[in-house]
Amino acid sequence: MKKTILVTGGAGFIGSNFVRYIYNKYPDYRVIILDALTYAGSVENLPVNINEQSGERLVFWYGNVRNGELVDTLVSQSDVVVHFAAETHVTRSIYDNFLFFETDVMGTQTVANSILKYRDKVERFIHVSTSEVYGTARKELMDEDHPLFPMSPYAAAKAGADRLVYSYWATYEMPIVIVRPFNNFGPYQHLEKVIPRFITSCILNEPLRIHGDGSAARDFIYVEDVCRAIDLIMHVNMNQVNGEVFNVASGNHRSILSIARDVIKLMNKDESLITFIGDRPGQVFRHTGDIKKIQNFFPWQPEISWLEGLERSIEWYKNNRPWWEKQLWMRSVPIITKSGKKELH
Repeated sequence: MKKTILVTGGAGFIGSNFVRYIYNKYPDYRVIILDALTYAGSVENLPVNINEQSGERLVFWYGNVRNGELVDTLVSQSDVVVHFAAETHVTRSIYDNFLFFETDVMGTQTVANSILKYRDKVERFIHVSTSEVYGTARKELMDEDHPLFPMSPYAAAKAGADRLVYSYWATYEMPIVIVRPFNNFGPYQHLEKVIPRFITSCILNEPLRIHGDGSAARDFIYVEDVCRAIDLIMHVNMNQVNGEVFNVASGNHRSILSIARDVIKLMNKDESLITFIGDRPGQVFRHTGDIKKIQNFFPWQPEISWLEGLERSIEWYKNNRPWWEKQLWMRSVPIITKSGKKELH
């Protein structure tokens, strides 16, 4: 095999899409997946059936990124480490934040320590952060120097992991690149996230729940475009990108209410399905990514438009009902609001 790629969290949403992308594009690469298979990860997301013989091309390890001995074993075999493993849901972090800091911060520290130990073997470490570390946009476009103002326990945990990884580059000169994707959407995304929740609600003719008045806005990018960006970072001369941080976004934002209306229109439903609930604590008002930096480094730009990506997603959820039906009970998360009221979000 030409290269061995370790993908932590490779059975989750973005991780599994990336594994599938790399597995299909590079037949001479070996892919090792480490995943704890929490509620948001599944072997059903992988490009091969792990119950069948997949040879050396894809190897799955069931385990936690906080297990230093296991992580050492896998990192010692790897040329590139792409670190997706994390708890990622803003609302869920409000009532279960301990797990977020355990996985997102301590798990990242375990991976970074292992890469430091095997730095003569590992040629690059790509840490997948998130735009949530920025908090609400302080300017029209959020570049990589935008201040970090995380507004939820999830965002704070990811900000800690982001800066922890940076410190390993600054202290040890490790081969590190940090990627900050904005809101991803596409196939294999858990129903707790807004777009698959809206799509499946339309399929089931159930209300589309919107926080507050729906004016909160996000920059959404189709997951395949994010996979292409990480692929480019994985193969460029490391001296050109070592220690750099890259936004991966569309450069446009849209309100949650407008997203609900787009889904309803494409699925031929009635807007009476839209229902409003209390605003989410720690709500980020707007995210809009500045992507000039990554475009200056690479020949990259989003290739899948908003509507094309949304149509692809709708079609996937229509055709994969057995995959998502078992997640229905997790679409609602109980939280305590600022006023002390218990609500399902």
